[in-house]
Amino acid sequence: MATVAIFGGSFNPPHVAHVLAVTWVLSTQDVDAVLVVPTFQHPFAKALAPYEDRLAMCELAMGWLAPPPRVVLSRVEQELGGESRTWRTLEHLQQQHPDWSMRLVMGADLMLEADKWSRFDRVQALAPPMVLGRVGFHVEGAPSAVLPAVSSTDVRSRIAAGQWDALEALVPRRVLDYVKTAGLYRT
Repeated sequence: MATVAIFGGSFNPPHVAHVLAVTWVLSTQDVDAVLVVPTFQHPFAKALAPYEDRLAMCELAMGWLAPPPRVVLSRVEQELGGESRTWRTLEHLQQQHPDWSMRLVMGADLMLEADKWSRFDRVQALAPPMVLGRVGFHVEGAPSAVLPAVSSTDVRSRIAAGQWDALEALVPRRVLDYVKTAGLYRT
């Protein structure tokens, strides 16, 4: 049975903490692969860059870390359509891959918001969370500060303000080039 870490998110845009999360999982956890799953449609109606752009940026940010089958970019939420719900995605993946033992990769900040998730008990049953520490957030049992305090919200604000120099340490270079060329997040 293969152990697959499921790493979902809006990736709006992907930043260095996302890259570090995948690197940490591959380096320290007993997993066969990391499946990167961009959200298709945010369940809380958050505005997102077009799906194809976010998918392309994920490939630029994380695709080089380890060639498939170690890091795989998945279109599963696009295939399912509609609002992305983690439990629905995990149920679908379980049906498609009964030979997988799944773990859900989560930052400590998201674990602290688990009560807002739809059917989080089902999520835990399908893919027990692998919680990564994040600066400014503490969850019992999670390693401390694996991820820096970087957020896509802050990145988008800096892009809109034209603060490109401030982004060089927060966003992979190839993702920044893509954002500039595509004209994303300017307003």
